[in-house]
Amino acid sequence: MTKAQYKSATGIFSTQLALGSFSIGTVLLIAHLIKPNGELLVVGFIYTFFATIINLIVLLKLLFLLLTQKNHQDYFAVKILILLANIPIVFVYLKIVNETLQNNY
Repeated sequence: MTKAQYKSATGIFSTQLALGSFSIGTVLLIAHLIKPNGELLVVGFIYTFFATIINLIVLLKLLFLLLTQKNHQDYFAVKILILLANIPIVFVYLKIVNETLQNNY
């Protein structure tokens, strides 16, 4: 696999996905903090569900590439870490949402 091929084989997309997931989640959190309501909460949980599924699929692809592309393991390991960085962020955001719900209801 050439350098251009392994970069395009999920690596670039995985970083864009991680940044996109983080950005959309942050926008939803800010919208919830500005105006907490049930509809936005449902949208946020649906988004979290689908983002988890899509990120999991990409993670599995990156793990496969990490194991099969011995020459580029460092590259795919970094991409996996970038993707996994969203996990603690999700828990922090859920904690913030939970606290705002307890304070409002």
